[in-house]
Amino acid sequence: GATEGRGLTGYLTWRSVSASFATGPRQDNGIFYEIRTYEVKPSRMKEFVELVNQHIHLRMAHSELVGFWTTELGAMNKAIHIWKYDNFAHRTAVRTALANDKDWQGKFISPALTCIEKQHNEVAYLVPWCQLGKPPKEVHVIWWNENADNRASGRHKAHEDARVVAAVRESVRFLESQQNMLLVPLPFSPLK
Repeated sequence: GATEGRGLTGYLTWRSVSASFATGPRQDNGIFYEIRTYEVKPSRMKEFVELVNQHIHLRMAHSELVGFWTTELGAMNKAIHIWKYDNFAHRTAVRTALANDKDWQGKFISPALTCIEKQHNEVAYLVPWCQLGKPPKEVHVIWWNENADNRASGRHKAHEDARVVAAVRESVRFLESQQNMLLVPLPFSPLK
């Protein structure tokens, strides 16, 4: 369960787009989420965020945005955004439409590409809690906190909870590595 001041917003397993999907998670439907990470040149972050704020509505006209954040702590100068697709045919249609959208290409893509050092995208599937079973190979957990101080307080309280301590002890054997980032949503982000 969630501790006071902390709410579980999403639990995603993901695999790299270049990976074989034959070994990926299975669902009753084809819905998946694309997690796109842009590493932005530090000197261009402000410009990039301004471009996104001005023109993201052009991108949102093509498919559903789940959330859009910039990093505050952890890996710096990153923009992370998540898009929902009904299936891979839907994603292909959206990507084709975006490539042909002159406003999107001219107003955002052309200037934004000069701000970006690297791009990375991964495919993620929502994991139903009731079917979790053994942890999958790669997991992303997104926690919502009112602010960074509430996160620290909630984390401290969680570490005093015997149920949390037991769950961590049980699951730590599956942990190969862990990365933490404090994400700050941009104003238009549906997921805050």
